Order: sequence, then C-alpha cells, then structure tokens
Amino acid sequence: MQRFAGKLKDAFLLIDPARPTHEHFEPQATRLSDARLAALAAVEPPRRMASNEVVELRYTDKVMEDPAARRWLVKEGVAAVLFTSSGDGGTIFIWGNGGAASGELPSIKVSAESYGRIARILEKNISVTLELEMQNTFYDNPNVSNIIAEIPGTDPKLKDEVVMMGAHFDSWTYGTGATDNATGSAMLMEAMRILKALNLQPRRTIRIALWTGEEQGALGSEAYVAQHYRDWKSAPSTTKPEYDSFSVYFNLDGGTGKIRGIFELGNTAPSQIFDAWMGPFKEMGMKTVSPWDIGGGDDNSFRHVGLPSFGFIQDPIEYESRTHHSSADVYERIQSEDMQFNTAVLASFAWQAAQRDEKFPR
Repeated sequence: MQRFAGKLKDAFLLIDPARPTHEHFEPQATRLSDARLAALAAVEPPRRMASNEVVELRYTDKVMEDPAARRWLVKEGVAAVLFTSSGDGGTIFIWGNGGAASGELPSIKVSAESYGRIARILEKNISVTLELEMQNTFYDNPNVSNIIAEIPGTDPKLKDEVVMMGAHFDSWTYGTGATDNATGSAMLMEAMRILKALNLQPRRTIRIALWTGEEQGALGSEAYVAQHYRDWKSAPSTTKPEYDSFSVYFNLDGGTGKIRGIFELGNTAPSQIFDAWMGPFKEMGMKTVSPWDIGGGDDNSFRHVGLPSFGFIQDPIEYESRTHHSSADVYERIQSEDMQFNTAVLASFAWQAAQRDEKFPR
C-alpha cells in the first residue's frame, strides 16, 4: 500500500473487484419439499461446507481485516472504502463485526450493479465523483438490554421450573430487520398473548426472551445464561442455583416462513415427544423431526452449558436469497399467514412443555 502514500486524500477506495451477476432461472422464494424434509429427517446429515468453499463475498479483503492497515488508510485521509454486495437486483447484503468506534474508516456496501458500473468507468480512466452522507451515533456506554417476560407457573412442585422460548430483536440496519428477526420476536409475543388470553395456568413457568446482541455473537443470550445458569467461559465453570430448575429452550430465528418441523441439534432423546406434539399440525405441513445440528445463534448459549435447546425448521421463502441481512429485509417481505400458523405452534409447544410430568431430557 505504500506506493499509494500521499495519493488517497478524500478518495473513495474500491476494495473488491467488480463481481459478475447471474440470471435467476430458479425461483428465489421457495418452500421445503417433501424430499427435502425427508433428507432433514435423515440420521446422517451431509458434511458442513468448509470455510474455503463459501462463495459469498464476506470479509474477502485481508487489508480491511488488518487494524494497522485501517489506521494507515485513516491517516492517509481516505474518505471511505466501498465493497460490492453479494446480492444482485439492487439488493444490498450487509455484514460486519458491529464493533467500530468513532474515528474508524467509513465502510460502505454498494449494490453489485452500481459497484460494477463505477469500476468499469474507472478502468477506462474516466474520473467518477461520489457523494456520501453518513449519519451514525456512537455511545460511550454500549450496554443494551434483553427483554424478558413470563407467565408464572402454578404447580406447587413445578412452578419454579422454566420453559423458555427466545428470539433476537437486534438487526442489521440496511432494512428494518423484518425477517431477521422482528418476525421471530413478534411471533413469540403473540404466542404469549394467546396463552394469556386463554387464561391458562401452566404448571411450569413459561418465559420468553427477546435477545440483544445476537448479530455480534449471541451476546445477550450468552450473558443471560452465564448470569442465571452457568458461565461456560469461566474457570472453573460451575452451575448456578437456577440450572437444575431449567427444563427446555426453543429458539426462533429462521425468518418469516412456516414452521415445518424441529431441529434437535444433536439431542435426539425427545424425538418421540416432538412427534406426538406435532400431531395436530401434521396435516398442515409440520411433520419433520431432524437430528441435524445446525445451530449457530442463541440456541448455542444454552447448549454450551448442557441445557436442552432446539430450533424450528422453517420454509426459507426468500430468507437467504433476498432478505437475510439485506436492504430488502422490510415489512413487505413477511408472510402473515405463515406467522399466524407459527404462533399456534409456539403456544402449543410451550404449553405442552410446561405441563409435562418430567423436565426435558438432557
């Protein structure tokens, strides 16, 4: 980079090469087929994709991963760095660590089409003038809070035991976070409203959590688990008094699509329990119990300390193709009928878990 010293004042720096886009011959919005659901129910899932096989453009440039390089660019007076989005059709996908401080180098994701146009013009030695307006607020105290609510248990012997459901409510900012994960948060709140409106008296306490900091590494749920159950990062890692009274955790973080089953995340002990609970919903498409371990969000905070944790299988709709962490993650992309179905599933699972004679198998 030293060859550019003294030449970058007020410049916009293009980090990525222009990326070709491709036609979409397959639909971007999909539902899970019977064949796909059968594959998810298989005991042996396919291997996970190796990190060097991932084709999406995320953190592709090593320069921007180097703090010293970023400081050098700031010193040189670079106005901002531009990256190309991994999406197309004008959709911008955003990723990052969320930990930038005031004075950091502004980084901008640009649609693949706009980025490519800028790059092609520059390749012809034609100057390009860009204008940037960025409004950010930095806080001295970055602490934020989880949101917790519960319906207390009523059984004298079981009321202190907890059935828990959770979804993160933080999101990326290019859209409004509608499918990641306002839908999950809204469905949990509606499930609790249903239980409350029916004036049901659960044996165990039913608790929901709307987590913060999930996009930075499940920070909210991890802090909650460390405070109440066990801090797996500490040495020695000892359990807290509430650990033994915890029954089960269900995580919802799959977008707006209809629930089609449940991921056991490697804990196959409750397979028959889940199959029985899905009975009323099987004719409506929820019929799959998958042993697959696909967790990677707030469910991990519970699994890491040995607490039963599960996630729901949902129809993808446009989650990965269009809305996940993107400028298109807005209200117009949600599926209201799917969400209504899902709230019934959530209320049912929470109720049945609260009414069991035994805690969930660990």
